[in-house]
Amino acid sequence: MKKNIGLIMVIALIAITVGVYAKDQIAKDRETKIDESLLGASIDLNQKQKGLRKGDTPPDFTLETVDGEKLTLSDFKGKKVILNFWATWCPPCKAEMPHMQKYYDKKGKEQNFEIIAVNLTKQEKSKDLVTKFLKNYGITFHVPFDVDGETEKAYKVITYPSTYILNEEGTIEHSIIGPMNEDMMETYITGIE
Repeated sequence: MKKNIGLIMVIALIAITVGVYAKDQIAKDRETKIDESLLGASIDLNQKQKGLRKGDTPPDFTLETVDGEKLTLSDFKGKKVILNFWATWCPPCKAEMPHMQKYYDKKGKEQNFEIIAVNLTKQEKSKDLVTKFLKNYGITFHVPFDVDGETEKAYKVITYPSTYILNEEGTIEHSIIGPMNEDMMETYITGIE
């Protein structure tokens, strides 16, 4: 009888070990398949993505700002515009924001330009989190909410932050992927004739 109990315990331990191993392998296989499918989708998106280029007229939009006002991009025709797409959870976006505010404080009025930083609100936890972020960073330029993600889609934004520099005619002069500092902003804005 003792031999049977010992044998049953050994078989049970082997069965448990095999079961755990099989479960781990299935989970790893699923992760691999998921990662490969996402990679394939990313490659396809990048190959299809043409994006907006110099000379293009960007899609117009009307979005609600943090202050509850309506902001329409075409209303800024006649000014140079830094049009930025960002999110609070994005580390490069966080790094860029103080530079944008400093540049706006120093040069905004003398260079006839505006900063419009479109928040990718659909990807945020809440609007309140965005408002708190802006207050903590002392942001005073225009920040509209892209609540449904339609503006992000229209601009084909796939990397954060992404920025378009618009000339006074409202067409794109430059498109920048990744964070900018004050020197870059100065170069892009003053380089527009």
